[in-house]
Amino acid sequence: MATSLATLLVPSPTPVVTYYDEASGERVELSGVTLANWVAKVANLLVDELDAERGTRVRIGLPSHWLRFVWLLGAWRVGAVVTDHAADIGLSGPEPEADEPVRLAASLRPLGGRFPAEPEGFLDIAVHVPGSPDVFIDVDPPEPQDLALDLDGVTRTHADLLATPASADRLLTAPRSLAQDAEALVAALRGGGSLVVVAGGDEAALERIAAQERARLDRPGH
Repeated sequence: MATSLATLLVPSPTPVVTYYDEASGERVELSGVTLANWVAKVANLLVDELDAERGTRVRIGLPSHWLRFVWLLGAWRVGAVVTDHAADIGLSGPEPEADEPVRLAASLRPLGGRFPAEPEGFLDIAVHVPGSPDVFIDVDPPEPQDLALDLDGVTRTHADLLATPASADRLLTAPRSLAQDAEALVAALRGGGSLVVVAGGDEAALERIAAQERARLDRPGH
């Protein structure tokens, strides 16, 4: 049984996160293996290049997008706290906007594409993440009592989130809050379920994609 969120992800070949962008036509499917590879790269970047450690505060200013899930797990892997205020490292996109000491940006272009030019004062994660090692060695892994989330005035430890009821469902959702996405991700990882996130889709698109993905539609607000 996982004692921290850092060890929750199993590198399985089955899908964990599937992302649709109805505006661009993009579809990205991340298996447990692929997601684990991305998470290791993010964790190595955070530790090796950005001096992150247990307790470092990371703001993930991205919409519901496959990169949001990668960075949640990457932050937890190194014991960082995902927060919406007083952060040490700020990630934003597609419009770079941050006042943290360390500023990262994501273009959110299809296939994880780069900005045409790296935004002034920001590190483009599409430039800096891919070259990081895809094996992460936990030198100082997080403990169950360590903070994992500090969002909207609510704090939750690794143990708190690991108490989230497990879900074996394939669940389709429209964009929602970072805290809701974090909880849904933990539920899916605990129960062997998976998430399908649809951006820019109306009700008809949600129902269509739910049918083709054989996913249960969780309507906004539920």
